[in-house]
Parts: sequence; C-alpha cells; structure tokens
Amino acid sequence: MLNDFFDTKGEPESFFFEGCEFPWQGLVNLKERMKELMAEIGPRVPEGLPGSVVIKGEVHIEDGALIEENTFIQGPCFIGAGAEVRFGAYIRGNVYVGRKAVVGHDTEVKHSILLPGAKAAHFAYVGDSILGREVNLGAGTKCANVRVDMGKSNLILRIEGEKYDSGIRKFGAIMGDGASVGCNTVTNPGTLLGRDSLAYPLSNLSGYIPPRTIVKVKQSQQQVTRRS
Repeated sequence: MLNDFFDTKGEPESFFFEGCEFPWQGLVNLKERMKELMAEIGPRVPEGLPGSVVIKGEVHIEDGALIEENTFIQGPCFIGAGAEVRFGAYIRGNVYVGRKAVVGHDTEVKHSILLPGAKAAHFAYVGDSILGREVNLGAGTKCANVRVDMGKSNLILRIEGEKYDSGIRKFGAIMGDGASVGCNTVTNPGTLLGRDSLAYPLSNLSGYIPPRTIVKVKQSQQQVTRRS
C-alpha cells in the first residue's frame, strides 16, 4: 500500500518509511525519526535571516532555503535546500520540509512531512499529515487532524472493506505523489488521497480515494433579477 502513495526509494526521505507497510506509519514514527535526524545532523541556522524570524529548539536549515520575515519555526524541524517558508508561516515542531517544498503565507504546519516539491502555499493548515512529492494544496486548504467529537481512541481507517487501526489519535491527511486539491478543500481526519488524484475546489474529503481519481464537486446555482 505504501507504493500507492509515495516513491522514496533512494531518497533521503525513505528514512521516515523504513520498515513501514502502510503510509500512516510514517506519522506514527515521525517524532522518533526527527529526534534521530537531529542527533545525526545537528541544528543549523544560516546567517542573514531576517531579524523578525523566531526560531526555537533544534532547527536545521540547509543552504538555499528561503526564510521570509515574521515566520515562527519550532524544532525539531528540517528545512531543505530550495524550500520556502514564506511571510507569516507557523511551524510547530516535528516538521520535515523537503527540498523545494513550500510553507506559505499564514500557513500552519505541525507534526508533518512535506516531501520534495510539496506546496502548501496560501492560508493552509497541515496537521499530522504527509504531503507527497509535488503535491499542491489550493489556497485555504485545511487538513483537519482531530475528530469533531474529540475521540480519545486511535483513528480507525476503512479501506476497500478492510479496517485498519492507524495507531494514532491525531491524524490529518496523507496525499500521494502528484496529488492536488483545489481552493478551500477540507480533508477530514484520516483522509487518504492516492497518487496523481485531484479534488475540485470546495471539496469535503474523507476516507480512501484511490490513485488517479478525480473528485468532482457539483453546485446548484440560481440567478434571479435583483429588486430595487
């Protein structure tokens, strides 16, 4: 099932999925993996960052990453070469931002992996989630990570008639390589969007969506003459 979402073979990010059968196991292991990564490479903050950038804890920023003004970065956090953390972004810890990935203006990310080229560029919330290579979130996308009833047990996933215990209570979305969602999409906790799948703007997604699927949203509209 992991291959239905990501291809990290030979890439540094394969570290997060070693021994994993299912993609969400990357989230289960994320805290420990980030601890191991920071022990290996250590904190690194380049000179010349804007004075309004706030960095707390262990943060490793590679050369070539762009960190704009008024950003908050809580470690442990890794930001790869060519990545962008734009004005007003809020990174809350245990976050891996791969090469050329984007954490955009007023975007909040916590306990998540953005694989290389993933983009959460405008007003997004990415919590307890994994975004595959070249994933694109339309402006205003929200990856909800806790059930509305604040359930205390692990999230149960239902995939093609089978039930799986995710092993975690807080679980946002997993989006496979090349997936894309339109503006103001909401993913409910435990959403699994397969590789190269698309969702129209204003989608309300949940459950398992197979690879190369298009989720369409149809609206009913009526036009009437405005009365004076």
